[in-house]
Amino acid sequence: MIIFKNVTKKFMTKTALDGIDLTLTRGKIIGLVGENGSGKSTTLKLIAGLTQPSSGQIMINGKKGSRTIAKEVSYLSELDEYYGFYNVGQTIDFHATQFPDFNLEKAEEIRTFMNLERDAKLKHLSKGNRGRLKIVLSLAREVPVVLMDEPLSGLDPMVRDSIVKGLISFIDLERQLLLITTHEIKEIEMLLDEVIAIKDGAIVGHHNVEKLRDERNQGIVEWMTDLYQ
Repeated sequence: MIIFKNVTKKFMTKTALDGIDLTLTRGKIIGLVGENGSGKSTTLKLIAGLTQPSSGQIMINGKKGSRTIAKEVSYLSELDEYYGFYNVGQTIDFHATQFPDFNLEKAEEIRTFMNLERDAKLKHLSKGNRGRLKIVLSLAREVPVVLMDEPLSGLDPMVRDSIVKGLISFIDLERQLLLITTHEIKEIEMLLDEVIAIKDGAIVGHHNVEKLRDERNQGIVEWMTDLYQ
């Protein structure tokens, strides 16, 4: 579903990704982990078509990565850019007009699960509740690829567990791929089918999480500790 062939991305003199080869398939929840500045967000932006590789090729669902790939990809950015004068319901309704694949019924189901009031003004929402709204808007799109960049950032630790469990309910693993970056590794480990570690723009590990536990007797945190020593 997602193929990187010798992908390099440079920003001026900085190399964000260096010769990446990667293949990801549908029906999986995959974690992309690494230190700040390692290339995680750049990887997601390349898949979403928000930036283009300096060299190499990216294919998403059989199509070359470009700005038009938004029809195939739902992208939750680490940034928060919504109209503050809208309320939650208006924001959901607005997104429904922008994306033909946006499922309003599903959005309302997720909104209820996230305990968000439709008439709550965005400018009055806490960072955590704005984060919940971002999850609603991302998961309500019925597209092959769902990207989430730090979706748990700013959420109260007391509610992260229930929200992580809710992610399972709202991803259609028969036809979707979820690629997620996060620093809250322990919270999402139970979700992940695969984990990819990236360091200084290079992939330094890519494993099936179950095999990692069975063959190496390691969780993701222990595996990463060995990699980054």
